[in-house]
Amino acid sequence: MSTFNRAEIIDNNFITLLKNDKLPKINKNINLSRANTTSPEIISIFESQVLSRHMDLKARLLKDEGKCYYTIGSSGHEGNAVFGKIFPYTDTAFLHYRSAPFFIERSKQINGTTPIYDMALSFVASSDDPISGGRHKVIGSKLLNIPPQTSTIASHLPKSVGMAFSIDRAKDLNISDQRAKSSSIVLCSFGDASVNHATALSAFNTASWITSRGGHVPIIFICEDNGLGISVKTGDNWIEDNFKSKPGINYIKMDGLNILDLITNSKKAEKACRINRSPIFLHMKTVRLMGHAGSDIELGYRELQDVEANEFNDPLLHSARIIIENKCLPKEDVLKLYELSRDRVNHVFNESTKRPKLVTNNEVMSSITANDYSSKAPKHPLLKFRKKMFGKEYNRLAQPQHMAKLINYALSDIMLQYKNTLIFGEDVAEKGGVYNVTADLQKRFGPRRVFDSPLDETSIIGFGAGFAQNGFIPIPEIQFLAYFHNAEDQLRGEIATLPFFSKGQFTNPLVLRIPGLGYQKGFGGHYHNDNSLTVFRDIPGIILAVPSNGYDAVKMLRTAVREAYENGRVIIFIEPIALYMTKNLHMKKDGKWNFRYPNPKEEIPLGEIAEYGEGSSLTIISYGNGLFLSLQAQKEIERKIKKKTKVIDLRWLSDIDISKLFKSIGKCQNILLVDECRQKGCYLEGLYASLANESKIPLKIKLHAADDSFISIGKASNVTLPSKESIIKNALELLNE
Repeated sequence: MSTFNRAEIIDNNFITLLKNDKLPKINKNINLSRANTTSPEIISIFESQVLSRHMDLKARLLKDEGKCYYTIGSSGHEGNAVFGKIFPYTDTAFLHYRSAPFFIERSKQINGTTPIYDMALSFVASSDDPISGGRHKVIGSKLLNIPPQTSTIASHLPKSVGMAFSIDRAKDLNISDQRAKSSSIVLCSFGDASVNHATALSAFNTASWITSRGGHVPIIFICEDNGLGISVKTGDNWIEDNFKSKPGINYIKMDGLNILDLITNSKKAEKACRINRSPIFLHMKTVRLMGHAGSDIELGYRELQDVEANEFNDPLLHSARIIIENKCLPKEDVLKLYELSRDRVNHVFNESTKRPKLVTNNEVMSSITANDYSSKAPKHPLLKFRKKMFGKEYNRLAQPQHMAKLINYALSDIMLQYKNTLIFGEDVAEKGGVYNVTADLQKRFGPRRVFDSPLDETSIIGFGAGFAQNGFIPIPEIQFLAYFHNAEDQLRGEIATLPFFSKGQFTNPLVLRIPGLGYQKGFGGHYHNDNSLTVFRDIPGIILAVPSNGYDAVKMLRTAVREAYENGRVIIFIEPIALYMTKNLHMKKDGKWNFRYPNPKEEIPLGEIAEYGEGSSLTIISYGNGLFLSLQAQKEIERKIKKKTKVIDLRWLSDIDISKLFKSIGKCQNILLVDECRQKGCYLEGLYASLANESKIPLKIKLHAADDSFISIGKASNVTLPSKESIIKNALELLNE
């Protein structure tokens, strides 16, 4: 037997040590009566632990055969099977990747489930996998209320807090779309190394912050502490010292090797959290066996005696002693259960390898925007309700207004129409946002639907994801575009991927409002003038909206919320700050950038563009501030060339309907793309390639974008950006080539 094949050694240890009565001693001598449990419960938990162990062993063998693709196992963490027993399946569980025992034990709460087969299909990446369809090895189930997690380093913690908070909020607001049971709580498990991640700290802080203000966050954080983050050691007291005195979070330490201690403390935590609706931190001390993953050789960074000490503290050996000493089963039956479980897992896994796999790009991509919750948007509110809600403002709806005011009106109508919408973010409540876009919304709809968040973008976006998974359509706000980058993985790694990895069985539809882009006169520097949308460009499945005027902004925002509600879509709604208060287009007091408030039923469909002018000598394509400047330049260009031109407002940057765009361009061969974002990575860089590759006639195309620079303050604040004058210059150069 090779010293490096620890899986084989661990497997042999269990059999040999059990036969020779050399089981490790139990730290706490708790009998079944004190733990308020029974022999059948203990045997069930042990069986789940054993099945999980054999799945790890089998997965490693199949990996060597090229039939299994992911071998982060649960060995050493088998104690989490207890949580699968104690907490009802109606409690949503966001799980660590070492939670196979939890999954197996929770499955026993519902007759007819096939957890071994389901997980085997996921291990071998079969398209029959009921949760991800073969897209990733995940632990998840719609029936069991376990959303799939692909990373579980720490990125799932903020949305777990958001969903926990949403449960009581949905009850308070009487939300009919709520998916979680009103009395339920949320479980969130993770490893000890994960607590050091900024994302985890954000979640803990937010839960504590809410609790300190009297809010309810019924969540149980489960830290499965094996003392290692791959090869980096966690200090013996690091977790306890950090969390035993955390404000608003109750700390409970548990022995992850002793299932009776786990049962005792889990029942205590379950009761307290369900009644008090406040966070609990369960600290489960355990060991890690077989290394971090299949390719990890522990002996490369740990001493052999330390590895062997962990292996002697195998949770299965501890559970076997408890079962035998409490006369649940004799030693011979424990061995029999172990071997029968091996046979069962081997058979199921061997069969799973024969099941079909994903083979085409269409098969892989089919779930990017999948949604099992399609529904029809509610009817528009009656006039009498709108009059009451708007109050004195109602008479101003017919008057032309700037973009900020029109978006405010739109949000009011949306919240009146969609009872499950919420608005939250930094300073959005009493203050009404930095630019007063959310002014008076809290007065109109109350603090349960419009509320301030901590100054933490990660918690804002994660909160949105959690609310969205519980039937809400959140409309969170990130104060400035540059601030989004602090938390972009919540969108990229969590929100956008959820339908993809669950085949639409879990979705988190939301509309993320972000004031941004350049050309501000009052603020300067790249933190308030961030002219880059590149981060959104490569995230599959999201919708990016950038209105250029208030009239369009209102109708696009309505479309965005309807798409979220009906089709489960995720929409990023970028609001050009420099155009918020803009009233004039060509000269002072011309009022041509003030617009009336559209009828509540008016929308702009996804992909629909706007045309300004009917000329065919030149077509300028832009959006946002670029569109505004292009219209200013259009008048001067036409005067100089004595021909008519056309300006196109894209409005929706993903996905651009190229066929509609070609139809609008018509026979025009001179195309100027004006993009206020930086040239390298801007959206119109991609459009340039699409137009050039797909046009049936020869085109002269020029991209005029911002310089690849951050934005300065003072008089130089706009010199790196397109301007009316630079658009005119580039247009004339294109026409004179």
